[in-house]
Amino acid sequence: MTAENLPAWADLLASFLLVTGALLTLIGSIGLLRLPNLFARIHAPTLGNTLGLGCVLLASILVASIQAERLVFQEVLITLFVVATSPVTTTLLMRAGMYRRRTDTSKKTAEHRAT
Repeated sequence: MTAENLPAWADLLASFLLVTGALLTLIGSIGLLRLPNLFARIHAPTLGNTLGLGCVLLASILVASIQAERLVFQEVLITLFVVATSPVTTTLLMRAGMYRRRTDTSKKTAEHRAT
């Protein structure tokens, strides 16, 4: 089965998932630019881009599985990897932000005491 021979329902569903994924990723990226600080900024791209990538991967699973006439497992592995690593990355970024805030606060306190 080639891409031209996809059923209409699969073509429409894959198109819907791709457009939804693109919009979610765009919203997450706009949130990254518009929110005021690291702690607020971290949520928009994490949620938006993860959900956007999930929609794109679902569309890829759908099209590849229909073309191969079986479940294609590579996209499932990619999805599991992203779902497993995204919270870890977010946690590390938040810890780095908290550490930086703590060191900046202690420097300001030391400078204030010196004057």
